[in-house]
Amino acid sequence: MPGRNEPALLSARRGHRFLQSASREQTVKSAKQALRTSADLIHTGLASPGRRSELEAVATRYAVAITPAFVDLIDPHDASDPIARQFIPNIAELDGREEERADPIGDLAHSPIEGIVHRCPDRVLLKLVSVCAVYCRFCFRRETVGQKGSGLLSSEALAAALAYIRARPDIWEVILTGGDPLVLSPRRMRDVMKALETIDHVKILRIHTRVPVAAPDRVTRALIRALRVEGKAVYVVLHANHPRELTAPARAACARLIDAGIPMLSQSVLLSGVNDDADTLGALMRALVESRVKPYYLHHADLAPGTAHLRASIPKGQALMRALRAKHSGLCQPTYVLDIPGGHGKVPIGPNHLIDLNDTGTCQVEDGNGRRHTYPPCDRPHASEGQTSHHIG
Repeated sequence: MPGRNEPALLSARRGHRFLQSASREQTVKSAKQALRTSADLIHTGLASPGRRSELEAVATRYAVAITPAFVDLIDPHDASDPIARQFIPNIAELDGREEERADPIGDLAHSPIEGIVHRCPDRVLLKLVSVCAVYCRFCFRRETVGQKGSGLLSSEALAAALAYIRARPDIWEVILTGGDPLVLSPRRMRDVMKALETIDHVKILRIHTRVPVAAPDRVTRALIRALRVEGKAVYVVLHANHPRELTAPARAACARLIDAGIPMLSQSVLLSGVNDDADTLGALMRALVESRVKPYYLHHADLAPGTAHLRASIPKGQALMRALRAKHSGLCQPTYVLDIPGGHGKVPIGPNHLIDLNDTGTCQVEDGNGRRHTYPPCDRPHASEGQTSHHIG
């Protein structure tokens, strides 16, 4: 496999050749169920037997699951494979840093009742489940997601959460999250969506998920019918981090949602060794737009425990955003954001193209190629302000 600085399309093509050469026995086995144990990873060739103890040490603390769709994208012969880096446990996850936090974005500080996070006045998170189809090694909720238990919000807790939303008319948007809400059955999703349908002041329902790329076969007609409700704008926000994740089945799953009238946005996480080069990040954004998914957020990785090896620097992220702006369509531009630790919300941290202000009000503006241009002051009086305009009748 090529290094990650080579064009992502070439990487994808070589990955396809790898898949064609894989044994039929391994392909059939990996297509049946998610890999969850060190034995699974070793049996399928995604980890060597010598790594068993470290895999088990990480899995004792953090959940592990890799769906067949992602297993089929991993080249076990590439030590820096970007899909493997996202999902296969790494002993570095047990190397916590002083600055890292169990609750890096402050969910608990803004959770008035179980299942609700109310950080912003006009919207709430409704955390329906604490399980996912696949577990990312950089998850900011890794201390709670995928842990022992049913993983479902109880019927009593769900009723209380819905009552909380119903009692607060300022709530305009409900964001369904978890875990991944689309691991729920169509029946359960339909029940939740129908309950939200009855709350008049809620106008927007946003669903955050990895399912269309992680388990595209789960995006069935029944699930799509469950998501559609009267009188609400429903959006699905897809989490994808590498262009190889946008496989033909994943694109088809997105198309089923979009063709049913559900628009899609994306969120990605800037990850060292996965998408922190301009070619890969640009290819990811293009793949999303080609799939009719509008890039929405590029998250700076949160300070979750044991994730330092996956975090890129903010200056690097800003440089990548400059490269995206210089080379790619405006449709391919996500907002680069940082979730301020402690629950203080997201803020954009992209590059500032307004370089210099001086006493005259004149600006220096930097274009996508790094060239600077002078822009005149904006506070000069118009002709109508203290002057007489002459018009030709």
